[in-house]
Amino acid sequence: MFTIEQIEAAHSNVKSGADFPAYIRDIKKLGVTAYDVFVADGHSDYYGDNHYKTSSPSAHEPLTIADLVDAEKFKQGLKEHQQGKTDYPTFMTMCAMCGIEKWTVLMDSMTCTYYDKAGNEILAEQIPQ
Repeated sequence: MFTIEQIEAAHSNVKSGADFPAYIRDIKKLGVTAYDVFVADGHSDYYGDNHYKTSSPSAHEPLTIADLVDAEKFKQGLKEHQQGKTDYPTFMTMCAMCGIEKWTVLMDSMTCTYYDKAGNEILAEQIPQ
C-alpha cells in the first residue's frame, strides 16, 4: 500500500491549485481511493483498498473554523486558488475564515466536496482529468 512519504513526494510538486489535477492523478496511481483534508490542522486521512487508512501529521498551527459559512467568498477564494493566485497556506486560512471544515476527494467519481462544521455540503466539484 501507499505511504505518507509517497503522498508527500507527489504533493511536493503542487505549487498552487492549478497543480491539483496532476496531484490527484499521481496519488490515484499510488492506490489512494479517497481522502479527507481537515482545515483546522491541515492533516489528511488517506484511504485505499481493503479498508487501508493512513494519516498525515498536522501541517500547520491550528486554525479556527468560522461558525458561519460564507459560501460566496469561499467560491471566489477557491477560484483564485485554482488559477494559481494563492498558495496552499493562504487557501487553508481562507477556508477556515469562510467556515469550511474539510474537503473530501473521491477518486472513483473524481469529485472534491467541501463541508462545513455541521457536515453540510457547501460545494462539490468535478476534478479535471
